[in-house]
Amino acid sequence: MRATWRGLPAKRHDVGMQPGQEVPAADGSPLITDHYFPRTEGHFPTLLVRSPYGRGLPWGPMYGVLFAEQGFHVVLQSCRGTGGSGGRFHLWRNEPADGRATVAWLREQPWFDGRLATVGPSYLGYVQWALALDPPPELKAMVVQIGLHDPHALFHAGGVLHLEAALAVGAGMTYQHRGTVPFLKATLRLHRRLRAITTARPLRGAHESALGELPWLDEVMTHPDAGDPYWTGASLAHAADRATVPTGLVTGWHDGLADQVFEQYDRLRRAGCETALLVGPWTHTSALQQGWPEVFAESLAWLRAHLEGDRTAVRPGRVRVHVGGAREEWRDLPDWPPAACAEAWYAAPDGHLAPDAPASAGPAPLAAFRYDPADPTPSVGGRLLSRTAGARDNRRLEARDDVLTFTGPPLTAPVEILGPVTARLTIATDTGHCDVFTRLCDVAPDGRSTNVCDGVAPVRATPDRPVEVTAAMSSTAHRFAAGHRIRWQISAGAHPRYARNPGTGASPTEATEFTPTRITLHTPSSLLLPHGSPRPAPTEQTGR
Repeated sequence: MRATWRGLPAKRHDVGMQPGQEVPAADGSPLITDHYFPRTEGHFPTLLVRSPYGRGLPWGPMYGVLFAEQGFHVVLQSCRGTGGSGGRFHLWRNEPADGRATVAWLREQPWFDGRLATVGPSYLGYVQWALALDPPPELKAMVVQIGLHDPHALFHAGGVLHLEAALAVGAGMTYQHRGTVPFLKATLRLHRRLRAITTARPLRGAHESALGELPWLDEVMTHPDAGDPYWTGASLAHAADRATVPTGLVTGWHDGLADQVFEQYDRLRRAGCETALLVGPWTHTSALQQGWPEVFAESLAWLRAHLEGDRTAVRPGRVRVHVGGAREEWRDLPDWPPAACAEAWYAAPDGHLAPDAPASAGPAPLAAFRYDPADPTPSVGGRLLSRTAGARDNRRLEARDDVLTFTGPPLTAPVEILGPVTARLTIATDTGHCDVFTRLCDVAPDGRSTNVCDGVAPVRATPDRPVEVTAAMSSTAHRFAAGHRIRWQISAGAHPRYARNPGTGASPTEATEFTPTRITLHTPSSLLLPHGSPRPAPTEQTGR
């Protein structure tokens, strides 16, 4: 680990381990638990790490060993029904009660001194929010790294099925806790059969060829409405609404769960809870790989501050973000999003993106394209859970006939975008049913178009009648360098990141018939950018 991650702090203690301890779950099932501890006399605080992904690589070394070296007891536990623990796993119903049962067990341990914190990424963040619903008095701090609080939003945010995320979660939840080899084999099967699975008609059940029969995956994919009783109790957002436990948050600009982390931060701030936010240039996976030295240092400083009273390593600013672009840097901010003026850039004829609205008395056709579900617009990078996430060259994608681009003039001075980005589109379709995928890109002088942030929204309207659609495109901190251009990219999908819209109004998981859709973009359609620096006067217009 030290050879892989430069900059990790020197260890303070040798580490011992008590593997395979059985902790009673709320229903009495044994929760298999490993206890890591400093081999030093004295009292040390405890970190609780509950995981559905097993307790071996990478969790044991990254959380058990590294944190125990720094002077913590680490209790690394497999969630119910995973990693040898008894009972049956469920995505959200067991975690609050099992977390409380584990704390009750901790109180009986002679080495537990009453100081408790939680830490962990992804679903390991969800179990932290589950414990925070009714926090025990011993809980002094939480560190939620690239974590979620709402399973529905993981699968259906924006009103569209996040197909690739659903399959990735299916593979991780089913196989990762069984060990490295079974998980690797399942991942390879999924990769080999991905096209066949994601283009199957119907889509429902197609994953079985790679992942086996997973009733819960069918259920989450076929319940798109957050108000459906199926999702009752799934969202733990209300835990942040009344939180009092100091909570550190970590995410990356291309993390598939970034929007949930930003929502957590907003809820914690409104609740008056002490919180901090770190946002790096990471994806969901790279935050725990290339970004681990920064993530570990941030987490360690937060835990020491609230468990040991040592605030020497805590950064002064509440928010620290990585500003991407030509001159990348870290920026400390008092809050997120920072106060910024959202300015509209409008889609204009001939592929231009202009700072002034086109003169028009009402909606007027601007550009059109045909979306064919049989040849869906492919996904390229972006906010995913998989290794294909991140910033990518979009030029081949933008050369397709089913992708529109609107490009601003070369900038005469750098422009910074700090905060949430939103698209407002006026759309008409000949079927009345489609999705709209919208993306902000940075175009370099050599023509390379790199995605910055994006979003998706469903369109349901009377055929051929324009309707206004708003698509949230997440947040960003990005500097467009002088000489670069701002580009707005619009299409009707990003497959297999999102399930194909069949164009008929049928459910994308059940549809067997697909209808190509003609989509017309009308004026006014605009991209709202939260400028962190003054916008320079435009020079000559340059289109696609």
